Amino acid sequence: MKVTSVELEKRCRDPKTFPRFSLPEIAFVGRSNVGKSSLINTLLTRKRLVAVSSTPGKTRAIDFFRVNDSFRFVDLPGYGYAKVPQAVQNAWKRLIDAYLVNREELVSVVWILDIRRELSELDRMLYDWLCSYSIPYIPVCTKADKLSRGEQAKRREALRKSIDRNADPVLFSAKTGLGKDVLWKRMRAAMRPQQ
Repeated sequence: MKVTSVELEKRCRDPKTFPRFSLPEIAFVGRSNVGKSSLINTLLTRKRLVAVSSTPGKTRAIDFFRVNDSFRFVDLPGYGYAKVPQAVQNAWKRLIDAYLVNREELVSVVWILDIRRELSELDRMLYDWLCSYSIPYIPVCTKADKLSRGEQAKRREALRKSIDRNADPVLFSAKTGLGKDVLWKRMRAAMRPQQ
């Protein structure tokens, strides 16, 4: 996919401010510090479009990026970071829930997981939640470059066994570009009925 233009269209902390102009949207969600910002930057071939931080919990709003004037990437706050006040966590949850449940433009969720980590309770809750609302998702295992090919295959199969046997997790590395083309292909397929 050739990315010719990207702009931060809107940063929202309230569902009432979500963009109104209808474009297909791909949302990115994962626990804090999973590599979400690096993944988005790699896909869009931009180094610093989305702020990358070693401090979990950096994203506190929903960012809408207009890509090629034809679709949006939607960067959701990471879940599971306990070092922010409970009131902030609750506000994030309400914002994310409002987006995922009610957003008609949403065509798929890129569910980001660290290949080196087991599924957490929050990961499982998100998975169950996506399934209960029939929200299409693409599982992506980031930081794949940190494991050997044999370990990558084992971790991928373990993930398939713990969620859906038909799920086909994309192995991804922002460092090497592994999985970038595969993920673009899956996202384009998700957007096709909308375009």
